[in-house]
Amino acid sequence: MSRPRDVRERWDRVGGREFRSLRAGQRHDDPRDVVLVPGLGALSYLVDTLAACGASARAHLLDVPGFGHRGARVCPAGVGAVAEAVCGWVDEVVGGPVVLVGHSTGAQAALHVAVARPDLVRSLVLLGPTFPPEQRGVTGLLGPFVRNFLHEPPTLVPATVPDYLRGGPREIARFIRSAQRDEPEQLITEVRCPVLLARGEHDAFAPQPWVDRLAAAARVGRSEVVGGAHTFPFRRGAVTARLVATLMQDSGTR
Repeated sequence: MSRPRDVRERWDRVGGREFRSLRAGQRHDDPRDVVLVPGLGALSYLVDTLAACGASARAHLLDVPGFGHRGARVCPAGVGAVAEAVCGWVDEVVGGPVVLVGHSTGAQAALHVAVARPDLVRSLVLLGPTFPPEQRGVTGLLGPFVRNFLHEPPTLVPATVPDYLRGGPREIARFIRSAQRDEPEQLITEVRCPVLLARGEHDAFAPQPWVDRLAAAARVGRSEVVGGAHTFPFRRGAVTARLVATLMQDSGTR
């Protein structure tokens, strides 16, 4: 999948490892960097969102755990390990607090970052946060997968499968299991910054009662619903970027 011309690849050495990211935009009047954390290590479906965020801010899409290339992984495949890698990258590369945006399992990792290192997160956007308690069992994902898949665009497959193949089925399964063991409903009560949660109207992995529960548990939180299913940011980057911009405007954190 080709990248927009204004999206550039970047490599940084973080924690002794080469850390790949994609970047869009320059330093604008708004000094806040926007950092995107993908779900299950797939990057391409968020490139459109990266480019849209880059129109008004300096934006970064992190290749964690490293499925977007054939080199060594920057971290193991798991929510906690991804969160630790994101903390290291923000600390060493940006050097200050960011607007942190996570999608799917990336939302869970972003939540961990906001709790572990509140000094690194100005505001937090959780897109399609997974998984509610009823989806944490061995068979809990089958029904939601089928219901959600019916509403996803066919072009999502070529946008995500190459990254999943590089990751491998064992690592993908490990990543999913780590997300199922996670308890976002406990963590979000500790977040100090403003939080925006958003889901697609047909998102079976982040049902409305679950997202509302998380928003109510946050100190300063609210939720939004947009069109689409779980991967609603795919090819709808302008919509997703507007969500991020709304939180930035409302929170006024500089």
